[in-house]
Amino acid sequence: MPMYEYECLECGVHFERLQHFNDPPIAECPRGHRNVRRVFSPPAIVFKGSGFYVTDNRNDGGGEKAKEPEKEKAAD
Repeated sequence: MPMYEYECLECGVHFERLQHFNDPPIAECPRGHRNVRRVFSPPAIVFKGSGFYVTDNRNDGGGEKAKEPEKEKAAD
């Protein structure tokens, strides 16, 4: 079950609730006010470094070093 964060627009209190995906949003804050909205925050997962895309961890075998001699042969 995901945890959702809410904010009361009247008193400013922030609170969290565990809810199923198909549950309706909370309509009342813990202090009894009825002007509540869901707060959206960035995801907790951050991908850093290489290897997260298909092109990052491919190895063609020789790379650029294998291509350089071919250019030299064509120039001679």
